[in-house]
Amino acid sequence: MDRIIKKKKWNRKRVLTILGLVSIAVLIFLSYYLTSGKSRLNVDMDRLTVGEVANGVFREYIPVNGIVLPLTTIYLDAVEGGRVEERFVDDGTIMKKGQPILRLSNTDLQLGLVTQQTNVYNLLTQMQISKNAAQQNTVSKLNQLADVESQLKEAERIYDLNKKLFAEKAIGSQEYKKSRNDYEYLLQKMKLSRQILAQDSVSTLQQLDQARRSYEGSQNALSVMSQKVEDLIVRAPVEGQLTSLDAEVGQSKNKGERLGQIDVLSGYKVRVDVDEHYISRVFPGLTGEFDFSNRTYRLIIKKVYSQVINGRFQVDMEFEKNAGVPEGIRRGQSLQIRLTLSDQSKALLLPKGGFYQQTGGNWVFKVAANGKTAYKVNVQLGRQNPDYYEVLEGLSPGDKVVTSSYENFGDVGELVLKGE
Repeated sequence: MDRIIKKKKWNRKRVLTILGLVSIAVLIFLSYYLTSGKSRLNVDMDRLTVGEVANGVFREYIPVNGIVLPLTTIYLDAVEGGRVEERFVDDGTIMKKGQPILRLSNTDLQLGLVTQQTNVYNLLTQMQISKNAAQQNTVSKLNQLADVESQLKEAERIYDLNKKLFAEKAIGSQEYKKSRNDYEYLLQKMKLSRQILAQDSVSTLQQLDQARRSYEGSQNALSVMSQKVEDLIVRAPVEGQLTSLDAEVGQSKNKGERLGQIDVLSGYKVRVDVDEHYISRVFPGLTGEFDFSNRTYRLIIKKVYSQVINGRFQVDMEFEKNAGVPEGIRRGQSLQIRLTLSDQSKALLLPKGGFYQQTGGNWVFKVAANGKTAYKVNVQLGRQNPDYYEVLEGLSPGDKVVTSSYENFGDVGELVLKGE
């Protein structure tokens, strides 16, 4: 008698087939997961920095370094070259205007002064001789004119007398004509003498004026030469502090060479170096802040030097009048200044960190709500200062972001945070 054998549903072959299909499906899933950019990386929380996005007041500024300088500096240059013979003061001395600093010697200038003095004396002597000669010449011509006038009067008297006598036929025509000719001759001679005297007076005045001009020019040249010799004694042009003096006894200094400088103690300014990247955004009137002796002081840009050297340009900043100059600040002191580039405004802020070097501000790792993972989020960042980035899109207040460097994360799409 035959027995019916029931067919088994889960035989060995079917089980192996199902296991094979499941394994293939798992491999396909894993392959898709790993190649879809959703790879994971375990990271210790102790090695990360997490910043929280929050609303706040944003002000764009850049950190710069400044050097304290006097408000006004007067440089001392050698007006005339020479050898340093004597130093009257040392560096750091408080000077009064006109006070001597050092003395130079220059034999060529001193010899030139003596020569010019001799020229002046010679011109003065020549001018006096010319003046005396002109006066004598004038006196002589005046005497000649007086003689002619006297002779003319006598000739006129005789002529008038002979004229009457001739009319009365008391004298002959020959005697009458002679007296008339003498009178007319002396009359012409007197006119000529007066004309010569007038011309001589004009010529004398011109000669004296030329001599006077020559003497005055020589006197001016003597004054200039005397001033040059006087300039061999270098004096303080203003009241202030002599902060440097590069001159030792025995040194030779050329004309125009820098000898030192005097700082006017009326106030201070700060000379600041700024990166050329900001040259179009820096202008007079911008402000900056720095901390000194547990207080914050404000500075205002007064002058911008547009010349760029080694990728940087300079600006001069002065202390705000209301706050005044910090007590104890000194020339040459270095200050760390926060130079403001924009006014304060409300913004969504993200703390700065090393992530920006890898992402360029285009995406960040945002921490999940459970705090166990962090995943990529596309963002748009705007302005920045040394502390914060301005968030334009992609994040909300309260979001937490991994702000430390992403250099070791590779192309992973998600971080598994360990240690919390």
